[in-house]
Amino acid sequence: MSNLYILYEHASGYALFRVREFEEIGMNLPQVEASVVDLSKFATVVKLVAFHPFQSGVNALDNINAISEGLVHDDLRTFLDTNLPKEKKRAKMILGVADTRIASTINELFSIACQHTGVIPELLRGLRLHFPNLVKGLTDQNQNKAQLGLGHAYSRAKVKFNVNRVDNMIIQSIALLDQLDKDINTFSMRIREWYGYHFPELIRIVPDNYTYSRVVHLMKNRKEFSTDREEELEAITMDSGKTAAIFEAMKTTIGMDISPIDLINIESFANRVIHLFEYRKSLQEYLRSKMGQVAPNLAVLIGDQVGARLIAHAGSLTNLAKYPASTIQILGAEKALFRALKTKGNTPKYGLIYHSSHIGKASTQNKGRISRYLANKCAIASRIDCFSEIPTTIFGDHLKQQISDRLKFYDKGELPAKNVDVMQLALQEADVEREQILLKEKKRKKKEKKRRKEAEAATTLNNNHSNGTITLEDAVNNMEVA
Repeated sequence: MSNLYILYEHASGYALFRVREFEEIGMNLPQVEASVVDLSKFATVVKLVAFHPFQSGVNALDNINAISEGLVHDDLRTFLDTNLPKEKKRAKMILGVADTRIASTINELFSIACQHTGVIPELLRGLRLHFPNLVKGLTDQNQNKAQLGLGHAYSRAKVKFNVNRVDNMIIQSIALLDQLDKDINTFSMRIREWYGYHFPELIRIVPDNYTYSRVVHLMKNRKEFSTDREEELEAITMDSGKTAAIFEAMKTTIGMDISPIDLINIESFANRVIHLFEYRKSLQEYLRSKMGQVAPNLAVLIGDQVGARLIAHAGSLTNLAKYPASTIQILGAEKALFRALKTKGNTPKYGLIYHSSHIGKASTQNKGRISRYLANKCAIASRIDCFSEIPTTIFGDHLKQQISDRLKFYDKGELPAKNVDVMQLALQEADVEREQILLKEKKRKKKEKKRRKEAEAATTLNNNHSNGTITLEDAVNNMEVA
């Protein structure tokens, strides 16, 4: 006859229960479901064997992290080793657990048959409902405090795993960058149309939007703009020919005169557009730095903006790392894919990765082949970036070189290096760079610790000096009184 034990992981500690009359219960699952709601009936089904409370909140967080990863913590191993039957009797027992991963780990460590289906979920539901009544000294209030504290600590640990490698900022940055591009284009067209009433020839001479806005902000009224300010204008246009063309067009322009109040509004609007251009540049630098911290290999391989768009479209770097290469290849072209499936036409060859420079270098007949190859390398780069502890750009450089070699192979027939050899070389270089990074980090922490100690020593010395001065003054006063 098999004995059934239930391992229950609670926020306050580990509990081990023994199920009475297991054979009868296993045959009558509806009876167990009915008894779960009633405490008096459920108390006759299970019996508490042992309870091990967590020592502190940190200890509880360590245990719950181990369980979530399918690992057996030292506390759980000691608890099971102490309270389970002896090894000779373990062959006739079954241990019920909630998770399949922890079941396989316990089975390997203790050679115990673990079960997580059938009647086990219903018994765990009953334990979760009546746990404070089954353990002496545990109340609903204590249980709620433990669950709330552990829940907050576990969530904080997951969210704040590494502040510098949060991909949410990349998603927001690329969305803002795209929105800024649309707004800047709209505002630039508006300022061209507005100032075009006064000086229409300037639109043809200065095609760049940013330069046009700066020229408008400098010139204002064309009739008041003299040749004495030619150097200022040339500093903006960066072309003496364009500067001369602007002064020549002023003489023969067909533009209308404009009032001072209109010029003030045009100048103010041009100033706003110039600030938007400058903010876009700073935002692009910010995005480049964040991609270098979060996904350096993907950024080197496919570019900062395209890599950020892939992450944003997938939802996170972790989701992108889970995608197969075939999904990454058509990411962003879902409408075309479903339209092709509906009409039984040709499916798209690429999505967001079309904007990569690698596909632009390929010939027309090889664009589909290189997009498939590029998606494969993007999948590898995103997984390395997602799961590596110390991010480096070594793998991204080698993957980028592989794509260049593949393009040469398509065009000229030159055989590229084998992927195994390239990855082995990349691993060796990455190990060397990681050691250098760790050494630098160690030296930095050592210097910071030394600086902190010196600051503490200086503060203590100042306090002692102040105390000594006060004592001396008191002594002098006492002498004067005497």
